Amino acid sequence: MTNPPSPNRPAIHSVDEFVVSVPDLEKARHFYTSFGLNVRDEGDALALYTHGHPHRWARVLQGQGGPKRLEWVSLGIHAQDLERFGALLKAQGVPSIAPPAGADTGGLWLQGPDALPLQLRVAAKVSPDAPGPRELAPAPANAGRAPSRSTAQATRPLYLSHILLFTADVAQALDFYTGVLGLKVSDQSAGIIAFLHTPHGSDHHLIAFAKSHAGGLHHSSWCVPSLDAVGIGSQQMAAAGYPDGWGLGRHVLGSNYFRYVRDPWGSFAEYSFDIDYIAARAQWPAADHPPEDSLYVWGPDVPQDFIVNHELQRS
Repeated sequence: MTNPPSPNRPAIHSVDEFVVSVPDLEKARHFYTSFGLNVRDEGDALALYTHGHPHRWARVLQGQGGPKRLEWVSLGIHAQDLERFGALLKAQGVPSIAPPAGADTGGLWLQGPDALPLQLRVAAKVSPDAPGPRELAPAPANAGRAPSRSTAQATRPLYLSHILLFTADVAQALDFYTGVLGLKVSDQSAGIIAFLHTPHGSDHHLIAFAKSHAGGLHHSSWCVPSLDAVGIGSQQMAAAGYPDGWGLGRHVLGSNYFRYVRDPWGSFAEYSFDIDYIAARAQWPAADHPPEDSLYVWGPDVPQDFIVNHELQRS
């Protein structure tokens, strides 16, 4: 069955870019380069690309002291939806805001839940249009199938799969991101975590929310093509000085295999393999799942501080 979006209800199609500030750009350079991203200097910021892909997925700015902070999120929309979004925001009484310092002035700027600045801008769709690649080992034969440790390549993520944001009110965030931005609920659990996809087609979640005292970025998730890539990535990050995190394991909601690596500011970057995919206009059997299914099928115990938000509440 399909459930095509109403022609009167435009929807974002991608997380075009997320922007964070941190106390030390050189620590950020080392972390994200070690993670396997293509880190470039662009103006006064670090720009995060994946190798072989032209899109800029994120920027890291120099903070003014204090902890890491999610500064804003730019969300991609189709050109034909710009005017429709403008009319929708006006009809729903969502006021426009001035762009944050350092942001471009294009598109539509609005304040989302938890006082997070959001930009709706016309951009090419960069959320996937098909399930992520799955490099599987060949069938058993008269030769070993495991990759050789001596020749194994470092893990390099392919693209940004999703971001998980902290929020003080999961239900309010769902109302806004579905009712205003056009996303669809994939799954949720007990008002503590929720997952959203775009009706234009994306991984099981394009944006997710976890309950906290305030807004913030919990993690960015990056697609890799195999379970070996998840394991090798975990190993390369430990060798680079980042042994802490969670995983290896497998999620229930989204189904992906994961390894979360803790960054220098208490949030995470995730290697993700084999996440569920929701095609454009497809109907997903969304449900409210029991808490024991909200995080994982198997893996090590969840670290006690895994869902700790180190960002300060916005005024």
